[in-house]
Amino acid sequence: MTEPRKINIAHPDIGPAEREAVLEVMSTGGLAQGPRVAELEDKFAAYIGTKHAVAVNSGTAALHAALLAYGVGPGDEVITSSFSFIASGNSVLYTGARPVFVDVAADFNIDAGLVEAAITEKTKAIMPVHLFGQPCDMAPIMALAAKYDLAVVEDTCQSHGSEYKGQKTGSFGTGCFSFYPTKNMTTGEGGMITTDNDAVADAARLLRAHGMKVRYYHDTLGYNYRMTDLGAAIGLCQLAKLDSYNARRGANAASLSAGLAGITGLETPEIGPDRTHVFHQYTVRVTPEFIVTRDSLVEQLAERGIGSGVYYPVPIHMQKVYKDLGYDVSLPATEQAAAEVLSLPVHPRVDTDDVARIVEAIKEISNG
Repeated sequence: MTEPRKINIAHPDIGPAEREAVLEVMSTGGLAQGPRVAELEDKFAAYIGTKHAVAVNSGTAALHAALLAYGVGPGDEVITSSFSFIASGNSVLYTGARPVFVDVAADFNIDAGLVEAAITEKTKAIMPVHLFGQPCDMAPIMALAAKYDLAVVEDTCQSHGSEYKGQKTGSFGTGCFSFYPTKNMTTGEGGMITTDNDAVADAARLLRAHGMKVRYYHDTLGYNYRMTDLGAAIGLCQLAKLDSYNARRGANAASLSAGLAGITGLETPEIGPDRTHVFHQYTVRVTPEFIVTRDSLVEQLAERGIGSGVYYPVPIHMQKVYKDLGYDVSLPATEQAAAEVLSLPVHPRVDTDDVARIVEAIKEISNG
């Protein structure tokens, strides 16, 4: 009997168009940042709805450069979420500033109602993380930023194309996208800064290229954060397919939620009001009422050829590197989320038969 194919938690969708685009760049001999990067910047800015897009070589580089562009540095504080990939916190540390972690709401995003209490005279910016592809509650966050004259640097690394009240994430403050292979679109490795702020865009362009405006004349301390034309060529193909990718993710998510509804101890994701979720991850909660532990569910799904992922098992504030820095804070909702979350395959390569297999497997496990 033939084993059913494995359903992976992630699967980059690279096709003939991407391969041909890369070969075309290779034939020109111009592999570093060049015309393809500029084209991707123009088209991505138009897609997000911002005046500028500045390409860099990772989402982490985007966060770091954006914070520096706003003047964040030693002695400053940046309010953000601990329930995220560690780059959200580390990018603040890279500037010499200190991340201040606020607990999350039920949607896994920063609880906007707790942000104001975390603001001090040292606060320089708020960094909302649009986790798993769902926008944060941006209206109160933007109101607080205006009230206290704070920068807003959006961690949009997982939210390509998501919308809050009809406006795309990455266009409220300054957005920072990742194009890592598992993201909703990829350049292989890469990132993008989106902004309407001319000064921030100019600073980011300077920072990504060793502080150079004129070759070999360095105006400030910069970094090698440039994107290659090879990556941009892939990204242009991916951007053209992003909306269809997101639609497929949304359809898969809806089918998973319908199929998994009513299972004791398993909570499916909820979409907040006025938000378009692009489901970078489809993340359920495996609560103590479920028949087996989360780790056992992971193992039993794997035995059936179904991949899954825990994003993230250890919040940033509980990581050893942060403990060594003296972090000692209690974030109960964050810590509960880390103990319960489980992401299931939702990417565009997942088809209707795959969704049915995932649902059938979890129902079988839940029935003992």
